[in-house]
Amino acid sequence: MHTDYLKELLLQLKADQIDVDAVVAKLKVLPFEDLGFAMVDHHRQIRTGCPETIFSEGKTTEQIREIARHMLDKKVAIMATRASREVHEGLKDLAESVQYYEAARIVVINQQETKKTESIILVMTAGTSDIPVAEEAAVTAETLGNSIERLYDVGVAGIHRLLSNKDKIDKASVLIVVAGMDGALPSVVAGLTDKPVIAVPTSIGYGANFGGLSALLTMLNSCANGVTVVNIDNGYGAGYAASTINRLADQAIKTEKGKQNG
Repeated sequence: MHTDYLKELLLQLKADQIDVDAVVAKLKVLPFEDLGFAMVDHHRQIRTGCPETIFSEGKTTEQIREIARHMLDKKVAIMATRASREVHEGLKDLAESVQYYEAARIVVINQQETKKTESIILVMTAGTSDIPVAEEAAVTAETLGNSIERLYDVGVAGIHRLLSNKDKIDKASVLIVVAGMDGALPSVVAGLTDKPVIAVPTSIGYGANFGGLSALLTMLNSCANGVTVVNIDNGYGAGYAASTINRLADQAIKTEKGKQNG
């Protein structure tokens, strides 16, 4: 549930298109709705600007479907992350718009047609194998209304590939840098920009990578300034954090333009 939905309810009440009891019934589940197996947080978009996201792993398709069904009434875009093709099949008849992003493993229901930010989030990977985690970050940020650019397979083993794209790095307001193996790319990128760098370690690598732990520790021990690290394979968390930062950057751009035009 978001502020536009609340305004619509109040305007309908003012115009006598809906009665008080009906409004009370709709607002009764404003904070959350108890489904027995889940407490759906309908109030989250009002508090944070983004609706609750459904984490699909560990849930049955029927549980995911039931959560999504109860969220649909509140007119929000719904994201189900770590979703399989089977989950998408179980959700695709819920609404007219049910999009499956296979690389990202995300289902988006009721994608909102909103104007994208002028400021840009650049999503980068060290290798091609890191793309699924990067796509989770990119699709998350796009769904939240951000303009995204992608720059994949520019790891430190071929540093010239990265340096030849310095213009893209310079244009971005926030950078998400995804890397497994030695996890070195975020430090290099942070040394080339004055913008926030969100580092995402992936579980890609050989045995001594310890399922992404070595990349995580490398990023946490970065000597470059401005590097923030999320958990292993947490593309969603990186996309959400980048969106929060990017919205502030976009507001600053619009404020500056308003001053110039004024």
